[in-house]
Amino acid sequence: MDARGRLLKTALRENINWLREKGIYGILALGSTGEFARLTLAQRLEALEAVAELAPDLPLIANITSIRLDEVVAVGRRAKALGYAGAAIMPPPFYPINPNDMLAFFLAAAGAVKLPFYLYNFPELSGKRIGIEVVRRFAEKADMAGIKQSGGEVEYHKELIALGQKKRFSVFTGQDCRLPEMFAWGADGCIGGLTNIVPDIMIDIYKMCREGRSGDLEKAGRRMGQVGQVAARLNFPLEVMAGMEAMGRPVGAAKQIVSPQTAKLYAQVVAAYKKLFASWKKEDAV
Repeated sequence: MDARGRLLKTALRENINWLREKGIYGILALGSTGEFARLTLAQRLEALEAVAELAPDLPLIANITSIRLDEVVAVGRRAKALGYAGAAIMPPPFYPINPNDMLAFFLAAAGAVKLPFYLYNFPELSGKRIGIEVVRRFAEKADMAGIKQSGGEVEYHKELIALGQKKRFSVFTGQDCRLPEMFAWGADGCIGGLTNIVPDIMIDIYKMCREGRSGDLEKAGRRMGQVGQVAARLNFPLEVMAGMEAMGRPVGAAKQIVSPQTAKLYAQVVAAYKKLFASWKKEDAV
């Protein structure tokens, strides 16, 4: 979007086409990297429509998270009307919620939207952890297609993967820089912010780990770690924006107020990404 909050459709088309050319398998629209929480309902609906128009050939999942159930339903039903394959949902933010009420919220949303659902666990952002019992009960009562596990609780993947194998739902990891390990544990795929910067590396890792393609897994994993080290210098999701800019991708305007200090750091991180990418080209040329 531009500084006035208007959708930059041409830029969005360029990014989607670039990701498609790199071989991505689908799109989660309005995820945390997409800063859905900073958008109005009208902006979210417009973005959903644009993604559906620009990527009709790809499976699409819409993040429909909101503190308000009516907004969850509005976004979800619009996604269904647009042909989205599924809906993702985080716990409602801000107010405390117990597991029974969290489950009731998810079930109410699923019942009203009637799309395959992906629970979206990112406690560092939502302030709520989706516990394993809530996941199990939701899988038994609703059309659960999968869960996206993000944040620092890496070991939780193991419980989710084990349950997913029993209840037949997919587990997508948000651990972009630890993909070989996550796939070794049994994760079905990755939905990650760094896909917007280095999709080719992440897709190569997926194909090597999940599809048995030959390749240099150690090198790919090392490079993801290097990207992660640069990204760690800046707050999420500005670090993704900086990486995209370093790759020459259109990024629009930041949706948050950025201080002069952060603007300076942002420029330094863009430069660090460019230096890293240049070093890869030099390494590959040898």
